[in-house]
Amino acid sequence: MSIVHAIVLGIVQGLTEFLPISSSGHLILVPDLFGWSEPSTGASRAFDVALHVGTLVAAVSYFRADLARYTRAGVRSARTRSIPDLDAHIAWLLVVATIPAVVVGGTLNEVIDEHLTGPIVVGVMLIVFGIVLGLADRLPVRRTLSQARVRDGWSLGIAQSIALVPGTSRSGISMSAGRALGFDRDTAARVSFLMLVPVTVAAAVFTAFDLVRNGFPSDMAAPFLVGIATSAITGYFAIWWLLRYLSTHSFLPFVIYRLVVGVGVILWFGLR
Repeated sequence: MSIVHAIVLGIVQGLTEFLPISSSGHLILVPDLFGWSEPSTGASRAFDVALHVGTLVAAVSYFRADLARYTRAGVRSARTRSIPDLDAHIAWLLVVATIPAVVVGGTLNEVIDEHLTGPIVVGVMLIVFGIVLGLADRLPVRRTLSQARVRDGWSLGIAQSIALVPGTSRSGISMSAGRALGFDRDTAARVSFLMLVPVTVAAAVFTAFDLVRNGFPSDMAAPFLVGIATSAITGYFAIWWLLRYLSTHSFLPFVIYRLVVGVGVILWFGLR
């Protein structure tokens, strides 16, 4: 993999991880559209996780004060065996939301890689969950972040686990679930971004063990570092922009984008 390819994919990952349009789907489509040769399956999967580490850095940097506060609240809550305040509720919400994704990812990851990573699948999922996002966003707002509770983590986590199928969009489906739970757009987006942290940490640890066991491709070191840096920088600005955008706008442009790209992908790859 060349440095140029790593930069392009880092930019794609940084933008699409936080915008509700599917990072995994775009990481499949972009190399295929340009005819780029791909590294081995193991190296390719590791590079995808490296790009997600970049967006993890972006999320941790942007929400560092919130994460520190929730971590302290979670530790206090575990020590006292009580959930006394909002920070503790959100801390445990994030823990609960991580469980379904870890279970599904650990048991079905290979099945998904083998059978559900084609461009047509990406196109279909872009359309289906674009419609889901549009419908969820039309629901009335009943709650704000101050009303988040631990039990919300189960619904958000189950939704997040579906995003293991490329084209679904982790941020998109978790924002849809947040809106379906009655949260306003800002809360749905913030919780979605925070949910990325524990899931990505788990994926990175799993991949690190896999690389230690199978060996790290020496020629991938530079692309890994460049990809991580690029996705971290673009991801930070994607968070900053989207939170400001959603304060006064709906998800409609992203729904339209998903529908147009999804139809285009199905036609392009289906007729090739």
